[in-house]
Amino acid sequence: MGQGNGKKRPRVLTGMQPTAVVHLGNFLGAIRTWVALQEDCDCLFFLPDMHAITVPQDPNELRTNTLAGVAAYLACGIDPDRSAIFVQSQVWGHAELAWTLGCHTPIGQLERMTQFKDKAARPGAFIGAGLLYYPVLMAADILLYDADRVPVGDDQRQHLELTRDLAERFNAIHGPVLTMPEPYVAGNCSRVMSLQNPAVKMSKSDGNGLATVFLTDSDEQIRKKFRAAVTDSKKEIRHRGDGSGVANLLEIFSALAGLPVADVEKRHETSSYGAFKDELADLAIAVLAPIRKKFFELQKNPDHLLQVLERGREMAQPIASATVGRINRAVGFLELSKGGETKL
Repeated sequence: MGQGNGKKRPRVLTGMQPTAVVHLGNFLGAIRTWVALQEDCDCLFFLPDMHAITVPQDPNELRTNTLAGVAAYLACGIDPDRSAIFVQSQVWGHAELAWTLGCHTPIGQLERMTQFKDKAARPGAFIGAGLLYYPVLMAADILLYDADRVPVGDDQRQHLELTRDLAERFNAIHGPVLTMPEPYVAGNCSRVMSLQNPAVKMSKSDGNGLATVFLTDSDEQIRKKFRAAVTDSKKEIRHRGDGSGVANLLEIFSALAGLPVADVEKRHETSSYGAFKDELADLAIAVLAPIRKKFFELQKNPDHLLQVLERGREMAQPIASATVGRINRAVGFLELSKGGETKL
């Protein structure tokens, strides 16, 4: 992580929970953008395993999924020689900063967070304090690294606004200690919807096996899922802005091919839905097959993945430690010198 042409490069922080295999929506909507950001930014890509345990997790599965997440980052093009890849729980400072920020956060503000209200409303759901506190920990993740930019989707905008509110409130009380992060929305960022229900985002946890294309799916599975994808009641392959299945497929084609939707429409103005879906499946296979191959190769060498994480931790920890030091001094915590003496 360095500076280009002697100028300070913007620092970017982002991550994805290690809860299951990465899918096409994660790749097109997030990871592909992260890869591009490495060209002009100092990037820290983390796996927020502390966030994952806001809902019950099998410990062995969480460890397995965390390493799989590292493999997915690398397979998709994240370069550990240019960017830090690390696990949230392995860097000291996240929980410490979250506690300090939490002491500056009105509880009513957390209770109004959309994700908390949605999850708390689910029948029979276990609602732990961690679910309420989740946005404060997310704010700590961002502020801990003095992030200038944070790639966000629509579902995370409220959390970033809370982060900015907390930074502004803290700085107003204690002075200019925290960096104010800005949202980053890429022009080619894609919001990929379920292949079976285009009203909802493509999801790792969707119970319909045909709804989500995973990066580990075989060519045959990818083709089957696109052939079974819902479209609409019309015959023309047109994007009508109505959130239909065919609009979703056109947007996926556009993102994979790097073409405007209008060009995709023109290219398929005489195609049947079946022919369009087959060409889309071919395109998806061409993009995903090399990623899948590299992912499986990386998974065969867990020692290498652990080495990547250790290198990333070594890059991230000094930044985190420096921030926690500033915060502790600002709020009035005592410091010990190397000789063990208390500094006032």
